Amino acid sequence: MGVLFNMAEVFTMAVQMETNGAAFYRRAAALRKDGDQTDYLLRLGEMEEDHKRTFEQMRDSASVAGQSGSPFDLYDEGELYLAGIAGGHRVEGSAAAAEALTGDESVSDVLKLAVELEKEAILFYVGLTDLVPAEMGRDQIDRIIEEEKKHIVILTRELRKVDKSEPS
Repeated sequence: MGVLFNMAEVFTMAVQMETNGAAFYRRAAALRKDGDQTDYLLRLGEMEEDHKRTFEQMRDSASVAGQSGSPFDLYDEGELYLAGIAGGHRVEGSAAAAEALTGDESVSDVLKLAVELEKEAILFYVGLTDLVPAEMGRDQIDRIIEEEKKHIVILTRELRKVDKSEPS
């Protein structure tokens, strides 16, 4: 691999994905006609904002060694590249996923899509482990992945509740 990243760049991308994830739920809420569903989706958006704050705290408490320097990023383009990826691919926080919402989706459909996007995000982070040298904080990617796994558990619980309450 010719391009390597540091953890500051990865955390920037993670924060952007959570910001976009909150926008996904806000869009889903804006398309709803049912006030209870709108409120529910807005609460899920706030959960994404909380997750964003978690990643910001992780970034702020990460070791300084992993926060700077990248031997192959002479122009500091890595951070811009990762921010672009965070919004462009079909992973959690994908702007394309939010734009694809029509308002015809049930809350269950929104949650199923959200779980799939979270899974894709985990796979994306696993792929990043090859792009972050150990001395630049590669082990911190595991912390991000663990947070994303927790989010899948929460969303899956919510999906089960919704599936029980929505008419078939």
